[in-house]
Amino acid sequence: MTVFQIIALLISLTAIFSYLNFRFFKLPATIGVMLIALLMSLALIGAGHFAPWIHEAAVGLTKQIDFNDALMQGMLCFLLFAGAMHIDLSELKDHQGVIATLAVAGVVISMFVFGTLIHLVLGWLGIDLIYVWCLLFGALISPTDPVAVIGILKDAKVPRSLEVQIAGESLFNDGIGVVAFIVMIEIAVGGEHASAAHIGQLFLEEAVGGALFGFVIGWIAYRLLKSVNNYRVEVMLTLALVMGGYALASVIHVSGPIAIVVAGLFIGNHGRQFAMSDTTRQNVDSFWDLIDEILNALLFVLIGLEILVLSFTRDLFFAGLLAIPAILFARLVSVVLPVSVIRRARELTPGTVRIMTWGGLRGGISVALALSLPVSREREIVLAVTYAIVIFSILVQGLSLERFVRALLKW
Repeated sequence: MTVFQIIALLISLTAIFSYLNFRFFKLPATIGVMLIALLMSLALIGAGHFAPWIHEAAVGLTKQIDFNDALMQGMLCFLLFAGAMHIDLSELKDHQGVIATLAVAGVVISMFVFGTLIHLVLGWLGIDLIYVWCLLFGALISPTDPVAVIGILKDAKVPRSLEVQIAGESLFNDGIGVVAFIVMIEIAVGGEHASAAHIGQLFLEEAVGGALFGFVIGWIAYRLLKSVNNYRVEVMLTLALVMGGYALASVIHVSGPIAIVVAGLFIGNHGRQFAMSDTTRQNVDSFWDLIDEILNALLFVLIGLEILVLSFTRDLFFAGLLAIPAILFARLVSVVLPVSVIRRARELTPGTVRIMTWGGLRGGISVALALSLPVSREREIVLAVTYAIVIFSILVQGLSLERFVRALLKW
């Protein structure tokens, strides 16, 4: 199939699944379409026992979709910008200490806690995965997914202060997760030794460099937006900011996700207030809301379809089940330790630890990073267990988050 035909099929499936969810399932949009896609994938796997060509055709089609490339080099920049556009910068500043601490310390703590636990779990099941690969696994699974988190928080009725903290953390901890992932993949695959100086250099290049680059391109876009008053041109300028900025970030080796988040915060706050007329503001918001809804739904359909190309053995199935409490415990520890320090300086919302633990969702970014690993036995182990964690995170944590918050606040 051609690229156009694949995109046309995916968009058509997404539209059909969205319709079915709206009419019959009535679940949050992203969760509903993923569940329907997952059920369809399982049905195709079942049909393959009676008509193997059906399963083979579905697998062949799915293998043509490069999930890692589609998300990390395609959809992610749009989704991050759309998410950052709707975050109030003044609220973010009020919680900057909490967000920065969780985004940095939380990822590192979770990486080591989960890496150690999954090493023990896999060893107990007789699955050999050396410790450095377990830490690499911890690096890719520890960052909370901004796409999943922000999409589900919209419907979860979380207290506003906690919503800002969870969303802000998820937007910024990708940069830390990517740095940790790069370091660990160099050690696990390349056999290189990562010194403290090397890790510090990567952090400066990726995270700090990405933030500075995002501020610069956001400021340039702001000046251009302020110099015109035509919503068609201004929508195009925001589109160029996202696509051109993300592409250029990869060329100069800084974090594209962090750059786009910073640019999105700049345009969504300063740009909307001082560089846009009411008409432009309305049209820019409508455009990015629509982009956000469409790509969110498409991404979760892709997650549901990805099970067609995964290899699940009985041992990997049990490993996936045991990895779920392991990642929840790692998340709990990575929240409790920073929050215990933060509480000495400021008061936090009651139930912060429990809500942030259960609301720390994993999503497509973890799957995409797992798929980017070189083809090997280790990759198959990491990918299968990652998928199990992501499915649980979205379906169970995502669907129960609103009820969990309501019950916790009443209690």
